Amino acid sequence: MTALVKVLLVDDDSEFVADLVRRLAGRNCSVTCAHGAGDAFERLSEATGIEVVLLSVDESSFDGIKTLQGIKKNWPLVEVIAVTGHADIEAAVNAVKFGAGDYLLKPLDTEKLVCLIEKAACRKRHRDKLILDVYMKPYMTRRERERRIAGILNDTPADRSMSVED
Repeated sequence: MTALVKVLLVDDDSEFVADLVRRLAGRNCSVTCAHGAGDAFERLSEATGIEVVLLSVDESSFDGIKTLQGIKKNWPLVEVIAVTGHADIEAAVNAVKFGAGDYLLKPLDTEKLVCLIEKAACRKRHRDKLILDVYMKPYMTRRERERRIAGILNDTPADRSMSVED
C-alpha cells in the first residue's frame, strides 16, 4: 500500500467537511480539519507532515485568499488546492497567483480530487527532495544555496531539473 497523503481541509461548512472527510477516508488520505484561518494556521503549526491543504476561497467568515497567502508565506512547501462553490474567474486567478496549485468548483468529483491531491503531494515531495539535495552539497556557498532553494520554492524552470550532480 502506498503512503498516506496528509491533507488539511479548511472550510467553515460543517456538512461539506463531514462529507469530504467520509469520501476521502480509505482513499490514501489522512484528513485533518480546520474551520477558518486561525484554526488552519494552528493545525499547520501543530501537525507534522501536512502536504496538501484543501482551502475554501468562498466569501465567508474568513478570507480564503489571505489565508492562502499566510500558508504560502509560513509553509511554502505545502501545496494548496483552492475550492469554491462559485464559478468566479477572478477568485481562481487570484488563488493561482498567490500559490494555489489547483482550483476546483464544488461539488467535487471524488476521483478527480484524489488525483489532484496525489499530484500535489508528489510536487511537494519532489521539492522536498530537491531542497535536501541542495543541503547535501558541501561545496556550495550560503548565498548560492539560498538562491537555489528560492528557485525551488518559486518553481522556476531552471531549478526544476536540478539534480544531485549540479
